[in-house]
Amino acid sequence: MHTFTVWAPAASAVSLVLRSGALKMADTDDGGWWELEVPKAGHGTDYAFSVDGSEPMPDPRSPWQPDGVHGFSRVFDTGLHEWSDADWAGRDARGSVFYELHIGTFTPEGTLEAAAGHLDYLVALGVEMVSLMPVAAFPGRHGWGYDGVDLYAVHESYGGPEALQRFVDQCHSVGLAVCLDVVYNHLGPSGNYLGSFGPYFTSRHTTPWGPAVNLDDTGSDEVRRWICDNTLRWFRDFHLDALRLDAVHALADDSPKHLLAQLSEETAALSASLGRPLGLVAESDLNDPRMVEPVAEGGLGMTAQWSDDFHHALHTLLTGERAGYYVDFGEPAVFAKTLREVFLHDGSYSTFRGKDWGRPVDPGRHRGGEFLVYTSNHDQVGNRALGDRPHLTPGQLAIGAALVLTSPYTPMLFMGEEWGASTPWRYFTDHDEPELAEAVRTGRRREFAAYGWDAEDIPDPQDPATWQSSVLDWAELDEPPHRELLAWYRDLLALRARSDDLRDDRLGSAEISYDEAGSWLVIRRGSLRVVVNLDPGELLVPLDGVPAYQVMAFGAAEIVTEGVRIAGHGVGVFAA
Repeated sequence: MHTFTVWAPAASAVSLVLRSGALKMADTDDGGWWELEVPKAGHGTDYAFSVDGSEPMPDPRSPWQPDGVHGFSRVFDTGLHEWSDADWAGRDARGSVFYELHIGTFTPEGTLEAAAGHLDYLVALGVEMVSLMPVAAFPGRHGWGYDGVDLYAVHESYGGPEALQRFVDQCHSVGLAVCLDVVYNHLGPSGNYLGSFGPYFTSRHTTPWGPAVNLDDTGSDEVRRWICDNTLRWFRDFHLDALRLDAVHALADDSPKHLLAQLSEETAALSASLGRPLGLVAESDLNDPRMVEPVAEGGLGMTAQWSDDFHHALHTLLTGERAGYYVDFGEPAVFAKTLREVFLHDGSYSTFRGKDWGRPVDPGRHRGGEFLVYTSNHDQVGNRALGDRPHLTPGQLAIGAALVLTSPYTPMLFMGEEWGASTPWRYFTDHDEPELAEAVRTGRRREFAAYGWDAEDIPDPQDPATWQSSVLDWAELDEPPHRELLAWYRDLLALRARSDDLRDDRLGSAEISYDEAGSWLVIRRGSLRVVVNLDPGELLVPLDGVPAYQVMAFGAAEIVTEGVRIAGHGVGVFAA
């Protein structure tokens, strides 16, 4: 027995379409909901809906799309999985070591099952929170997942919904929490049938991807419910520990209560009911600490948010790039500010945006754990013209790792960075519609032509080779210098795990000194000092007081009377 329901407020008639034929649904007289109880239906039953005689369309809340985003939905009973994580106490996202990975390129197989085969590796590395890029069903076989259209389903090529339940259960069995990237600010163009059911979109606002999701216009109560129920379902039925909310600055909402505040309150209530922490991690371009302030105090209630300013300051310090949104970054003083105060732009003028931007973070109200920092992520690699990872020496990569993992913030790694993966991570799609495929291809080339790139140099997102080139090469782990860099990451993460000084997330707890030429940095974290040589040649880095001993170093380092003599692009941690 299964009861099928769908929201179609403007419809005159709605039919449930089964493989055996169509059945008329009843109007419940409850705000546009239609329903039908089918005695012989249940887990595994294929179905679709027809609105006012339309062709069969997938369920807006489809839990399973085995035949792709244009095919029939399938009933999935989330209660069939026998969970083994009853003793799992959960994990607070704040302060956990995140590891962002894309299921389709993390392994050659590109499945959740194959990814689970590397969980012991992640535990040995020191990871605490596996952060999955979107798994909601999207067009084709290969893609980033940010053009998903069936937000309740799990992409079939990854293994479908049952595979996600197994993956989370396996993660919990080895002590790993799981964060899932969800996209509520827009939907992809292919397979998006929502507008045929009801006012899921509004012309009141626009986004870079087209009409905005309807959060504050007529019919928005049910659209908000569609989103909130999705969030609660991932936590409740798939046992996820956190959700990463994509580009929340694009959630256009003038309601008395912002969608994020509603999500925060409902998540907190479920967390109390389940007896374990549930996190909401926002990607926000606003540089506004209100994002992570309690709803009761006028905030939006997010657990944590990404901090791109820290990334930009670190990236430009190591690479020297200053184009585009990097224009205000690159100086040691800029990195020092982001290390101590989170944002560079906290009300100051942003040259890239052409206006003042952001608000300051009050250290009396906030902790560093509320902000995620990283040397790279899927955006900062994949949105480059060639999808290339930073062109740095092994020593520079080691410096970047040290500055992230010894910071007072919540650290995040992007898959493969821990061994200096040589594989790029490119933008790739798999659209069947020729017009859409060409629009994506030409749009990508046009975007980078503005920066002087030739069209033929930009990888074709539709070419299978673009996706294949982005798959991690795990054989590199046993080769120099990848092997040595991996050992450095493991040692740094182990030091962080056992050091109270490095886990101190008070803002301002990291003291930093540097020379104006940008040759060296020294960061004090309690009794520990992180000494960095940014130059390619050996340097004597002066210290106020001679360290007692060297804890670890990447590159030759020697304690001398005046400080530390350290190799070019070298970094070391010393005990005072």
